[in-house]
Amino acid sequence: MIRDKIVSMVASGILQMGDELPSERELATMLMVSRETVRGAIQRLAGEGVVQVSQGARTRVARVDVEVGAQRIGVTSPTAINGYGLEAVHSARLLVETAVVADAARNLSDEDIQRLEDSITAQEQAVKDPVLFLICDREFHLTIYYASQNRLLADFVVDLYTYMLDYRRIAMAQPGAIEKSLEDHRFIVRALKMRNLEAVAAAFSEHILRIHDTTLAVDQDGRLGDGEKTTA
Repeated sequence: MIRDKIVSMVASGILQMGDELPSERELATMLMVSRETVRGAIQRLAGEGVVQVSQGARTRVARVDVEVGAQRIGVTSPTAINGYGLEAVHSARLLVETAVVADAARNLSDEDIQRLEDSITAQEQAVKDPVLFLICDREFHLTIYYASQNRLLADFVVDLYTYMLDYRRIAMAQPGAIEKSLEDHRFIVRALKMRNLEAVAAAFSEHILRIHDTTLAVDQDGRLGDGEKTTA
């Protein structure tokens, strides 16, 4: 599963060709698993040629033409949703995601809440690095989505989340963008801990709007126009 998560990050554009991967310790913290689990996933990816492991240097992404394995996360491929316009995706997120997270708020376990709080701590340590922050951000969102009892809708929301992540990577590099997203996450966790469904839906609506605006802000050539098809 950790191997597939890393491959999904490559396929969706969070990690790009030549990027250094976080250290084993950092990845273990972000993905909330043991270092041994991360090490095993990296070794498998190195054997597949997806990453290059060099003695005394950080592991790097070696190719991006990857396929997510049997444990694929989401309904479709990580970039399939990129064929739709920004406004269509934004409207879909408002409609579906707020319903999914409201359902998740009813079902989040104490362990899930602790994972979210641990994720906030990891995000705070990644405020200077958009790539590290997006890795944390992805795990934060997936923890919430998959607390929903409807796995199909949760998978669909994951697909919506992956929309134009290469643009979001640029957007997160803008001054103050990570800090604002982190503050959204803190508010979301507070609402989830109170099991306040209305507050959770409102917090996610605000967060989705921020994602829309920051993605649009880095669209220099009108690539994301409503209803316009694009390629990843």
